Amino acid sequence: MKLIKRLFRFLFKILFWLVVFSVAIVFLFKWVPVPLTPLMLIRNVEQTDANKKGWEHKWVSIETISINLQKAVICSEDQFFLNHNGFDIKAIERAYENNKKGKKLKGASTISQQTSKNVFLWPDRSWLRKGLETYFTFLIELIWTKKRIMEVYLNSIEMGPGIYGAEAAAQYWFKKSASNLSKYEAAAIASILPSPLRYRANPATQYIEGRKSWIVNQMGYLGTLNYSESEDEQK
Repeated sequence: MKLIKRLFRFLFKILFWLVVFSVAIVFLFKWVPVPLTPLMLIRNVEQTDANKKGWEHKWVSIETISINLQKAVICSEDQFFLNHNGFDIKAIERAYENNKKGKKLKGASTISQQTSKNVFLWPDRSWLRKGLETYFTFLIELIWTKKRIMEVYLNSIEMGPGIYGAEAAAQYWFKKSASNLSKYEAAAIASILPSPLRYRANPATQYIEGRKSWIVNQMGYLGTLNYSESEDEQK
C-alpha cells in the first residue's frame, strides 16, 4: 500500500512540474522570440548528408510583416481566428462527420492550434499529441493576445523546403522582405501552407493560381484587420 502511495505521489509531482514548466514556457514566449521549433529539428535530421542544408529562419516583429500576409493566412487557414477562443467548433464537427464517412480530415485546426503544434509539439496524428495540442492551445489563448499568436505563427510555420517564417519565405519565394509582400504574393505563400513541401509559391501551378485568386477575394471581404477589437469581444 505504501509503495502504491509513493508511486502516485511521484507521478503527481512529475505531472505538477510538467504543468508548471509548460505554463512558464508559454509565459516566456509571450515576449521572447521562438528561436527554433521541434519541426525544424526533425526536418534537419530527416535530411541526408547529400542534401543537408539546415533551415532558413529569421524572427521579425508582426509590425514588419505585411498586413497582406496576415489577412491571407486568416482567409486561407482560419477565417474565424479573430472571433474564436482557439477552437472552431463547427469545423471540428464537419471534420468529425467527414471522418465518419471516410473522407479526408481537413479544416479543423485553427491558427491557434497550428501555433501550439508548431512551437511546442511534433508533427503526428496521435491522440496524445492532439490532447497536448488542445492543452497548449488553451494556454496560449489564455496567456497570449491574438496579435501575439499571429506573430508567433507567422514566424514559426513551415513555408517551403527548410523555410520557416514569413521573412525567410518572402526572401526565398519573392526575393523581398516580408513587409513588402503584395496581395497576390501573400496569397501565394498562404496557398501552399497545407503542404509547403509539395507546392511552390513561385512559380505557381494552375492549382496554386486558383487558390491565390480565391484567397485574394476573401481578403477583400475581411476588411480592416484589428486585433484589439477581437480581444475586447472575447473579454
